[in-house]
Parts: sequence; C-alpha cells; structure tokens
Amino acid sequence: MAIETLNQIIKQLETLEIKELQQLNHTIQKYLADKEEIVKQAAFHQALIDSGLVKQIKHPAYQPITQRQLVYVEGKPVSESIIEERR
Repeated sequence: MAIETLNQIIKQLETLEIKELQQLNHTIQKYLADKEEIVKQAAFHQALIDSGLVKQIKHPAYQPITQRQLVYVEGKPVSESIIEERR
C-alpha cells in the first residue's frame, strides 16, 4: 500500500511548478526535522529508563490557553501597591 502511494506522489511531482516544488521541499524538510527531533527525544527517554535514572517519563497534559480577560481595578495601579507593600 505504501509503495503505491509513493508512486502516485512521484507521478504528481511531474505536474508541479517550480514554486510548488520548493514549497513542498520546505514542508518535507520541516517534517523531517520534526520527526528527527521526536526520535532523538524518544531515544533519550529510553536511555534514561534503561539506565535506571528514571522509572517513567511523564508527559504534561497541555491544555490550550483560552483567551484571557483583562481585569480592571479601580484606584492606583497594582504595581504601585506591590512596591509600597515591599517597603
């Protein structure tokens, strides 16, 4: 299946313009760099586990930052209050 897909992609390359080929090349290079970084990181994590330095690798659960609402405060600026409290 993968060989058929690869052959289809290669045939479609012949129809692309130079700028499209350059854009494709840039995208592939970025993809390869990202993949290489992931493989290096996985190998590093595995080496840590194999050496016994760590028992497991925990991956943080990232949650997308929602748009933050500004909080309006009456009176003097908060930074001034902080400075006064430190004195």
